[in-house]
Amino acid sequence: MSNDKQVIDVLLIGAGIMSATLGTLLKELDPTLNVRILEKMTEPAQESSNEWNNAGTGHSALCELNYTSLNKDGSINIDKALNINEKFQLSRQFWSYLVERGDIKNPTDFIRAIPHMSMVQGVDNADFLQKRVAALTKSHLFDGMKYTDDRATLTEWMPLIMHGRNADAKIAATKIDSGTDVNFGALTRLLFAQLQQQGVEIDYGHTVKDIQRSANQLWKVKVINEAGQVEYLTTKFLFIGAGGGALPLLQKTGIPEAKHIGGFPISGLFLVCKNPVIAKQHHGKVYGKAAVGAPPMSVPHLDTRFIDGQKTLLFGPFAGFSPKFLKTGSPWDLINSVKPDNLLTMLASGTKNVSLVQYLLKELTLTKAQRIAELREFIPTAKNDDWELIVAGQRVQVIKDTAAGKGILQFGTEVVTGGSGSVAALLGASPGASTAVSVMLNVIETCFADRMAEWAPKILAMIPSYGQKLNDNPALFAEIQAYTTTTLQLDNQ
Repeated sequence: MSNDKQVIDVLLIGAGIMSATLGTLLKELDPTLNVRILEKMTEPAQESSNEWNNAGTGHSALCELNYTSLNKDGSINIDKALNINEKFQLSRQFWSYLVERGDIKNPTDFIRAIPHMSMVQGVDNADFLQKRVAALTKSHLFDGMKYTDDRATLTEWMPLIMHGRNADAKIAATKIDSGTDVNFGALTRLLFAQLQQQGVEIDYGHTVKDIQRSANQLWKVKVINEAGQVEYLTTKFLFIGAGGGALPLLQKTGIPEAKHIGGFPISGLFLVCKNPVIAKQHHGKVYGKAAVGAPPMSVPHLDTRFIDGQKTLLFGPFAGFSPKFLKTGSPWDLINSVKPDNLLTMLASGTKNVSLVQYLLKELTLTKAQRIAELREFIPTAKNDDWELIVAGQRVQVIKDTAAGKGILQFGTEVVTGGSGSVAALLGASPGASTAVSVMLNVIETCFADRMAEWAPKILAMIPSYGQKLNDNPALFAEIQAYTTTTLQLDNQ
């Protein structure tokens, strides 16, 4: 990386799906922008975006029960499900645009059609699931979702799950065929390859050590390069998309918006089966209900994945704990993130989340045999030797003060912007990567507001539903669903 005095238009920290998406969008909107990317690893997509570090679900609320809640009157609240589904539709449209342009040659390299299913056990849970599908299918966004508690149909949908199961057990499930499996690692690498062809400089082995605001309102970034040398970069706009490492970097900016925000790291583990005989017996993503006291991202699910061209099964996630904010982070990350302005926020969170702490302590003590026992709740015939345990990505859950009180633990994806729109940082976790396009469009709208009159028509050309709610426009949804399904080759798999 050169150490010149040129002012960079856009500097992106982190070579994951968020920076890849933002960089791609900005270069489409203005090809003359000088965009540069810094990544401390030697390759892109090595942390949260890596295909082994996430579930690979195209999150659109088709199967995730935690996106619908039961109201006190017994009705189902589907607002969050509608919102997440709408956001994923934006991602599908943008990816389709890149495929049509030829920037992505083969969409099956990163996305495949896969049925999404929800499965529950017990009469009460079956009643909830039946109410859920009735509420969701009032919206055309969920057309094609089916419910069953019929044993023969369940066996047809989920043969591996139903084989060997107690015949008296009450099982119910929903299924919709428009779900997807997304390899976000592969997608990230495809996007960065295109950015490099457009002249974007991606500097690997570069670690950001400090961020300061200069007197002329630019951002001065101190970097240690792969040779251990100190370099300084100056940029007009700074995006911090460093996964779990985003919070410490955001704190270095000193912007008021970064105050009173903390983070709590939670790692994930999956049981993985690469045995082709077993993998062949299951085709879908099947989500269950989270255990009492478990965080939403710990909803158990059995996923068909396509990684390195091989069909694989993943079950989990099991929660783990490490004080690191990244898999490659420091054991001091959590302690170093506690500042005078967020100390009370962090302490308040501790008193509010005793059940979460208890859950994590229980998860940490699990042996592989105990995890296999949980797997058998999904696959009664599962054998220990067919499954191996892998450590997935680190997630840092946002803790902040809200109207509900101090130290409220957040489970979604959040963007913090400041400096009159000259800096933005992405914090949090799921649904994250699936909604990357929506999240990055929000960053652009906020931080490049003065250019939106010029850019909005260009965004609309890439994303035909931009600025509209597909839930309010059945005809437009049908048109776009058909277009993205064909372009992404989801109807030819």
